[in-house]
Amino acid sequence: MMCSPDSPPGIHTVSFPVRYYECDAYHHLNHAIYIRLMGEAAFSASAMAGYPADRLEESGHVWLAREHEVEFIRPYLYGETVTIHTWIEDFRRVRSRRRYDFYNGEALAARAATDWVYIEKKSGKPVSVPAEMVADFRRLNGGGGAALPTRDPFPTPPPLPPSPFHHRMPVEWRDVDPQRHVNHASYLSYIENGTWALMQHRGWPLERLIERGFGIVARRFRILYLEPAVMGDELEVTTWVSDAKRATAVRHYTVHRVRDSALLMQARALWVWVDLVDGSPIRIPEDFRADFRPNFTE
Repeated sequence: MMCSPDSPPGIHTVSFPVRYYECDAYHHLNHAIYIRLMGEAAFSASAMAGYPADRLEESGHVWLAREHEVEFIRPYLYGETVTIHTWIEDFRRVRSRRRYDFYNGEALAARAATDWVYIEKKSGKPVSVPAEMVADFRRLNGGGGAALPTRDPFPTPPPLPPSPFHHRMPVEWRDVDPQRHVNHASYLSYIENGTWALMQHRGWPLERLIERGFGIVARRFRILYLEPAVMGDELEVTTWVSDAKRATAVRHYTVHRVRDSALLMQARALWVWVDLVDGSPIRIPEDFRADFRPNFTE
């Protein structure tokens, strides 16, 4: 990671190389890595404001993600550099929204935002952000961050279709972060695993897509975190589709804990069907649409 000392006031800039193991089967930077890098950028900005991880740890408090939004504009490839400009959009009583712009050279590659919640570790409950902390972050933010823009609530998902798809998986050691619960980025991997398990179930594994010359890529994710998962939990991803258009569809996800059916996370994603040669959107093939129709909410 590289931090730029020349970032303008209010914007903290960090850069990361794209490593080979961070790329997916399309040779693109994996979607979950964007969220991991957002966390790294936020931690770096927090340290610049005088709140490195060890100071927060000593205070008995932590910032946890409540919601992520990511819009993907153009992919990163192996060897390229991810440059993130990040700033605080607002503070509320127990929350703060941070914005991120991703650049690949001069080109805007993605936009994102995170709602962070200030948590007392002992109780696990949100508490008011200290006025001193707000002032320190606003100084780093060039005096900004005072406005309270309108926030849209997470959309209510549509009814389940005739055949929602369910996919179970255990929480693994690699998924757990220093807070001893599943890292927020791991949930994106969970729901994408659920998507590809459904693809396999419906007879459309990756190999068949490649043979047909098309892929399915995310244009936008919105993720809401409700409760943490920990080691020993078994999780169930449920997924279904709505709003199928010519070249796009919205896929919905929930993640429940199996032992008590608690809803831990919900998400929605805009998926786009693209030509694998030039990346341009294509019409959803009719045989593909027919095979997945039972998973569609009309």
